[in-house]
Amino acid sequence: MKSLRYIFVFCLAGMVLSLGAQRRNKAYEDYIRQYRKTAVEEMKRYHIPASITLAQGLLESGAGRSELARKSNNHFGIKCGRSWDGRTVRADDDAPNECFRAYRHAKDSYRDHSKFLRTGARYSSLFRLKITDYKGWARGLKKAGYATDPRYADRLINIIDLYDLDRYDSKKGLKWVEEFPNPHQPYLANDMVYVIARRGDTFKSLSDELGISKKKLRTYNELPKDYIFAGGEVVYLEKKRRRATKEYIVYVVRQGDSMYSISQKFGIRLKNLYKLNKMEPDSPAPKVGDILRLR
Repeated sequence: MKSLRYIFVFCLAGMVLSLGAQRRNKAYEDYIRQYRKTAVEEMKRYHIPASITLAQGLLESGAGRSELARKSNNHFGIKCGRSWDGRTVRADDDAPNECFRAYRHAKDSYRDHSKFLRTGARYSSLFRLKITDYKGWARGLKKAGYATDPRYADRLINIIDLYDLDRYDSKKGLKWVEEFPNPHQPYLANDMVYVIARRGDTFKSLSDELGISKKKLRTYNELPKDYIFAGGEVVYLEKKRRRATKEYIVYVVRQGDSMYSISQKFGIRLKNLYKLNKMEPDSPAPKVGDILRLR
């Protein structure tokens, strides 16, 4: 009987080890491999832990297999809201036939998730946490009302622990934090991310920190190669729009304004700002009090 007990214990231990080894889901691992780079890129721009972004994507989309993710590329379950004017889809959630945001690509969903958290007043306290404090982030998201599930924070933490997602915050993903201990704060204008340049910044230093090529930074901001930052300039990290968002239809020119500064203020390409106002690049500069169209 004693030997049988040992055999039973040995077999039970083997079963436990086997079950432990099977806890990881292949679909989850495939999803992580597919989107980890995107999550780290979003962390660099918006200072949201990559582990949190990945865990939310996994949980909200069922590792990309939910109908909302498959048909609408919505990986984070973000509903339309008043400010959303993009594509939409209807699905049952807390109530029947609710409005959800729809995207052309999954990467667009990741970007919108970052902007959703970055601009949401109820999530502002999260950005005072360390980027390595994924447990604080998880609990903060639940407290702020991101999801109604009472175990939402625990589920996120469990996913991060099981798949070692915090390694993207503390190793490869965090390398830039160690190199840039005082990173530029990201902001949004015209639904685009930008930073405010500091005196001494160069296209190279911004490129190294933000992971965007020098050429793209110059192109996005319509600046020459030899431009020297004085500090205080708006520097967009993506291509400017053809027109401003709906809440900005016109603008009254103020003292010190130029067509370029207005284009940067509202995230409009300079040539489009001229076109909207039936002006040419060599037209006289607008005067204080002039009204310019922004869309």
